Amino acid sequence: MSFTVAVIGRPNVGKSTLFNRLTGRRQALVDDTPGVTRDRREGQGRIADLEFRVFDTAGLDQGPEQSLQARMQAQTARALKDADVALFMIDARTGVTGMDEHFADRLRRAGKPVIVVANKCEGGKGESGRLEAYALGLGDPVAVSAEHGEGLNELYEALKPFASEAGAAAPAAEEIAAEAAAEDAARPLQLAVIGRPNVGKSTLVNRLLGEERMLTGPEAGITRDAIAVQWTWQSHDIQLIDTAGLRRKARVTEKLESLSVGDTLNAVRFAEVVVLVVDATLGLEKQDLSIARLVVEEGRALVLAINKWDVAKDRKQTLADIEERLEWSLPQVRGVPVVTCSALTGKGLEKLLPAVFRVYGLWNRRLTTGDLNRWLAAVEDAHPPPTVKGRRVRLRYMTQAKTRPPTFVVFASQPTGLPESYLRYLVGGLRDAFGLDAVPIRIHVRKTSKKNPYVRE
Repeated sequence: MSFTVAVIGRPNVGKSTLFNRLTGRRQALVDDTPGVTRDRREGQGRIADLEFRVFDTAGLDQGPEQSLQARMQAQTARALKDADVALFMIDARTGVTGMDEHFADRLRRAGKPVIVVANKCEGGKGESGRLEAYALGLGDPVAVSAEHGEGLNELYEALKPFASEAGAAAPAAEEIAAEAAAEDAARPLQLAVIGRPNVGKSTLVNRLLGEERMLTGPEAGITRDAIAVQWTWQSHDIQLIDTAGLRRKARVTEKLESLSVGDTLNAVRFAEVVVLVVDATLGLEKQDLSIARLVVEEGRALVLAINKWDVAKDRKQTLADIEERLEWSLPQVRGVPVVTCSALTGKGLEKLLPAVFRVYGLWNRRLTTGDLNRWLAAVEDAHPPPTVKGRRVRLRYMTQAKTRPPTFVVFASQPTGLPESYLRYLVGGLRDAFGLDAVPIRIHVRKTSKKNPYVRE
């Protein structure tokens, strides 16, 4: 059984840097701007043979009720409630501030075990600040440098008693390997929720999860990191990823927003199915189509969620306009499921996950070589390839190279003679014959001799 650690502290003391160091991956955005982290992010942390679950949280900051700061603090409070121990970080170079003292009092009242972590102590520069931290009355401060990886031995010793209590010492290498193999076999569906700013992505994720897991509000651009949450729907394991809004590239001028966009693009690349959320009151705009094309180019399965349907005007016409524009502007993934819903009320969301798993099944579908070649012979008879220098291009045979997305190889007598229009004809035929709607299809053409390697001697 593992234990849980929450990294807590005022803004810009290095919480996300420590989170990335503990998880061994650059999962959280890091920047000099205070308040980069807003939602709580979770990951699997490790120091030597200690393994634990770790939360990165928003910086402790004060704000009026119902403000963005107050909602951020509610997320941090939930992380603290779920944790077995809190790592209270201070900036050792700055020393203990009045805000540090204020929140140290709050942590004492919370009744959770606390380890004070004095960050930015590389080269002994923060020693005076570390000594000041004794005045907080929370025990011996641990000097670390999250950026340079210094002091992790001392942090290991401070966390070790919690591992002993939870029986969380790391298993033997053989057990780790067996667990890794089992995890690969039952890996959760990677589902990313993307879209323009303020279309309701985080609200939709919260409604699916049944809790206020993501920070939401009327302000555009609240979500900055791509936040992954483990979730189970009807016995299906899902890793649900909420992402920052994507604006037109020309409008992205600030470094922090550029980092957020990069995080979202990485989420798309590692996703298997992507839900593109569109604002029903605005319709399918050019930026929505640009995002959809990005998803298709990355080879991901796509589902369109038309949010705010409860306040849409002339719903029949709105839906017709969206479907028509989708058909004309995104013909390469004909048949994308369109789900109308309201993330705020939950109406219509019961149709979203069935659509996701339907396209996920198509994305993983494998066709037999026999079926493909019978189909190829029929389509070639119906519409032969063009001639090249007076010689007809002959399609010898076809096979499926891989799934995720479905990728096929056609062996032809003159592969350079097949124009793009004929490849589109083949893709359309595959969709019609085998029902491969809503997923990208890739076809590669290779040169071959007359001999068919699939025919046994």
